Amino acid sequence: MASSPDLFPNVAFSDVSAAPAAPAADGATAAFGLGAATGAPRLSLVKAGKAEAEPTVEIDLADAQVFKLGPREWLCVCDESEAKAGVEEKSFSRAIKVVLRTEAESKAFSLAFQRWKHQVISGKAGERLENGSIIASKSKFDTKIEASSARMYFHYYGQLLHQQNMLQDFVRTGTYYAAVMENRSDFEGRVVVDVGAGSGILSLFAAQAGARHVYAVEASEMAEHAQRLISGNPSLGQRITVIKGKVEEVELPEKADILISEPMGTLLVNERMLESYVIARDRFLAPDGKMFPTTGRIHMAPFSDEYLYVEMANKALFWQQHNFFGVDLTPLHGSAFQGYFSQPVVDAFDPRLLISPPTYHTLDFTSMKEEELYEIDIPLSFVASVGTRVHGLACWFDVLFNGSTVQRWLSTAPGSPTTHWYQLRCVLSQPLYVMAGQEITGRLHLVAHSSQSYTIYLTMSAKMWGVGAEQGGILQTSTGKLELKEPYYRLSQPQSYMLPQDQQQQQLPSLQPQGSEQQMQEGLSPGITIDQDQDCGLN
Repeated sequence: MASSPDLFPNVAFSDVSAAPAAPAADGATAAFGLGAATGAPRLSLVKAGKAEAEPTVEIDLADAQVFKLGPREWLCVCDESEAKAGVEEKSFSRAIKVVLRTEAESKAFSLAFQRWKHQVISGKAGERLENGSIIASKSKFDTKIEASSARMYFHYYGQLLHQQNMLQDFVRTGTYYAAVMENRSDFEGRVVVDVGAGSGILSLFAAQAGARHVYAVEASEMAEHAQRLISGNPSLGQRITVIKGKVEEVELPEKADILISEPMGTLLVNERMLESYVIARDRFLAPDGKMFPTTGRIHMAPFSDEYLYVEMANKALFWQQHNFFGVDLTPLHGSAFQGYFSQPVVDAFDPRLLISPPTYHTLDFTSMKEEELYEIDIPLSFVASVGTRVHGLACWFDVLFNGSTVQRWLSTAPGSPTTHWYQLRCVLSQPLYVMAGQEITGRLHLVAHSSQSYTIYLTMSAKMWGVGAEQGGILQTSTGKLELKEPYYRLSQPQSYMLPQDQQQQQLPSLQPQGSEQQMQEGLSPGITIDQDQDCGLN
């Protein structure tokens, strides 16, 4: 937590709430720091020739807000009270207009205000209050997420090398650019909030599309890089304000006409940023405002992949050694075997491995409640197109940008140009045996946890088939418990699988959303890398 003050020399300020209005004080100094008496964050405005210890105006950041009046002008509003002997105490609002020297200093002033105010919001763990109690004030984000997980998360996305990996996903970046530019009418003259702005690239896209103003909200240290990138593009940057902080905590001076964000993780929901996207909608979006993306869909289908199953099972062979330097390792083989199958597999696979047409589950970002993302329960029902062994459930996602002019999909489906999300497969430790026409039922149950991810509970069953199947029951059932936060990044390119001759005539329906095939052809498929310790959804 910062303790040294942020200084802004040669500013002008005036008390616009005074009657009559006080004359502007030029050549003054604005200083953010901790109050000597209270230790609380404050903004001090000191007239020229005065010592910092003798401020003309002091603003307690605990109840202060700042509003942008112009490229270099800010209005600081705070609550104050006045007490006189024999007269009831009166509360009132005080408004101080502050004018900075340059637009760069103006943006730095805004960042400093948010950073120091954030200390009030987050609090100091163990801070002693007047009544002697100990508190650790937390935002909604902090109550849901472990502090250690949040630190690692924001550290990861504060590094340019990981932002580069996402920017070089040209399917992702190109689709966002196209969705914005093809729907200029949704952005021209509008206020935009970029939720989890990262490098600021989406904010710059929105400014290119004619947005009146963009608020780029970013909680990690990447906010500093975003500020430099935006300042380096002044024709666009003059309409963008970078705000460092969490969307659950920051305050904005106006409502947004449109939210833009890239909140998708592996399986769409990993990292739990979709919850922040929905919270931003409730806090900042004006009625009838738009969201880019608008909806998301999780697609699922059973698959058969003997190579993958054997690969995973063989990993546990190490623990079948009876004489490892004189030690019998076999007592741990069963646990190791199950441990490997608790890892979802992230890679790009051949869509011909799917043995049934896919189904999907829709998340409408414009109307869903944040709490609906805490637990997601999806019933499964498929009909096998071939007789084979079912090794598990394959999953991928797509999102829709429902613009006024063009509806554009971003797809991560197998067979589409590869993205840094790839696809995900939940592999069962006990495969199922099915015949063509046999029904496969089950349940995909996702439960959120405080490490910014989900535990996956998968159940798949093969039902009775043939004559009298309607009256029959379950023949086989297999279950799995997997940790979405700890996947096995396989990352091999799709292999060529030769289907048996009697299967080659069977074709599965297209996995693409309507119109997306043409859209995906406009993107490129780069050689993207992925960090094996962290999902790469944009913060």
